[in-house]
Amino acid sequence: SKATVSVLNWFRFHHTYRNMTPAPPVAKNLPKERTAFHWVPEDEPHAKRKQQIMNKYGDQLRPLMRPEPLTIPIVGALVALQLAVGIATKDWGWAPWLITAYVVGGTVNHALFLAIHEIVHFLACENAWANKILACVANIPIGFPYTSTFHQYHMVHHRAQGHDGVDVDLPTEFEAKLMNNGVVGKFFFCFFQILFYALRPMAVTSPKVSSWTIVNWLIQGSFVMALTDYTGSFTPQLYFLISTFFAGCLHPVSGHFLSEHFETHYGYETYSYYGPLNWLAFNVGYHNEHHDFPNVPWSRLPQVKKIAPEFYDNLPQCPSWPGMIFDFITNPEMGVYSRVKRFPQDGRKVQ
Repeated sequence: SKATVSVLNWFRFHHTYRNMTPAPPVAKNLPKERTAFHWVPEDEPHAKRKQQIMNKYGDQLRPLMRPEPLTIPIVGALVALQLAVGIATKDWGWAPWLITAYVVGGTVNHALFLAIHEIVHFLACENAWANKILACVANIPIGFPYTSTFHQYHMVHHRAQGHDGVDVDLPTEFEAKLMNNGVVGKFFFCFFQILFYALRPMAVTSPKVSSWTIVNWLIQGSFVMALTDYTGSFTPQLYFLISTFFAGCLHPVSGHFLSEHFETHYGYETYSYYGPLNWLAFNVGYHNEHHDFPNVPWSRLPQVKKIAPEFYDNLPQCPSWPGMIFDFITNPEMGVYSRVKRFPQDGRKVQ
């Protein structure tokens, strides 16, 4: 439809992704049509590269491996802003309400996603439980409690990147078969990707209920009841939920979901983005650096690249998150199958 084309054209910043980022000489061209995941026997690249970098620059990097307390006031400001906007807009008409939820709410809640990503690495506070409580506070405007389960899944993502049936960041075969073909299927995947990220872990594995899980649910539930009682309306809570949906939908910043690990250059499974949208995303674009050094907080990831540029400058990069969304949807060489998978750690063979 014309509306779909308009949205896609708006997301096409600069040029298409591959024309903007030449692959290094060792990279191969992608298959013309992806009909299967890219299965590899090798381990993920980050542990080996981290060791190489530490052997050369360890004395310079070790001081970076400490929490970043600046995360705490930033989270407080983001939560306060979202609460204020949610309450202030509760009686607005649907059109300005939805626009505000997309522009303001989607941007703020996406920033809170990535604040939580930092905090579950215990990179905001010195004390573990202080990080857990801060993560629950950052979770409040998201609309539903997820920090404790995200912590479980995300730590596995780092330890077992690409392992089928273990790393729930990977699309399932069902998702790929359902949405890999054509613009419509890939548009659907991008439009509802926040739901796939939320529901996929429950289909692949089961989270453990911990004391953190219980605290997360109690804080979230208490806040929902208190806010509803204070405002006399459920509309602010609905604003938070719609903002969360927009944050993971066709939002400029949400391109990082695709850019981080979808295979745009054959044989490379993690990509960094160094553009200005990192200012809204706790530097999550420095994704190779983050996977190499998950104990370095967001504020110091640019220093990792500055200290060891020869390890990162020649890797394929993502020049544009919105451009990545456009290219994923429109480029026939890209699709839901564009992920590197490795054999499960229990040795099961792939059928």
